[in-house]
Amino acid sequence: MAAQVSWGDLRLLELIVSVSEHGSLGAGARAVGMAQPNASRAVARFERASGVRVLRRSARGSTLTPEGALVVDWARGVLDAADRLSTGLEALRAGGGHRLGIAASMTVAEYLVPVWLAELRRHHPEVRVALAVQNSAEVAAGVAAGGYDVGFVESPELPGGLHRAPVGADELVVVVHPGHPWARRRAPVPAAELAATPLVVRETGSGTRTALEAALGGPAAMAEPALALTSNAAVRLSVVAGGPPAVLSALAVAASVAAGELHRVPVTGVDLRRELTAVWAGPRRLDGEAGDLVRIAQRRAAVPRNR
Repeated sequence: MAAQVSWGDLRLLELIVSVSEHGSLGAGARAVGMAQPNASRAVARFERASGVRVLRRSARGSTLTPEGALVVDWARGVLDAADRLSTGLEALRAGGGHRLGIAASMTVAEYLVPVWLAELRRHHPEVRVALAVQNSAEVAAGVAAGGYDVGFVESPELPGGLHRAPVGADELVVVVHPGHPWARRRAPVPAAELAATPLVVRETGSGTRTALEAALGGPAAMAEPALALTSNAAVRLSVVAGGPPAVLSALAVAASVAAGELHRVPVTGVDLRRELTAVWAGPRRLDGEAGDLVRIAQRRAAVPRNR
């Protein structure tokens, strides 16, 4: 069995990436605030534990091996994910100080908000963000009631009295277990057959459920759900375990489809694309940090601001 490596506090990964960026172990160590002897020992411990040599040492200094260059590429992804996790956890703590209150539906909060907040923090390091994760109906209601400065939803149905702006696009996709009969079909599943099939779906009020119902002609046009669950993960795991087909955001199933745990089924006769939307109350122009956050989301999704 392959050796398991403990990363500690991620400083080692930061060091290896820094060596790549600064061209030597000494310069890389200084950039992350580590003494060179300590850095050399840390890398040596990693090499022994992993069985992978990442540095080529010589009298002229230490440089990355080809394997080390691969480790750097992978490490950047880990460090980016750790930064998103830290940002998300900080946002879930409703701390004091200058506070920006936001709410986001499950899919947006899970896959997009941490990236937006990381960029916002670079521009406004003094701002403490409090994030509430709810379904789209609850987000819209909370914003309308004045509970949040801005909300992000997936639902096409929004209450009146709120200003809105597009911040991206998403697509709902049909997924099944690889052993399901639909995984062996050569032709797409017609919309009428999808509507007549008991599916695993999100709970009532979620943006995913609302968008699916709207696309298929409303709840009355669909079969009674096989299961209604309150998170993307729960729906995804139900299908991975061999449950009925499900409809989820492409964002929520991309990794499972790539890993072969789920099979994406093409559908015909229905448009399952949807718009992701920022909503807020009060003045039509959203200024301050809340406005900056919306503009960050739009810029990352290349959404025209004058729409």
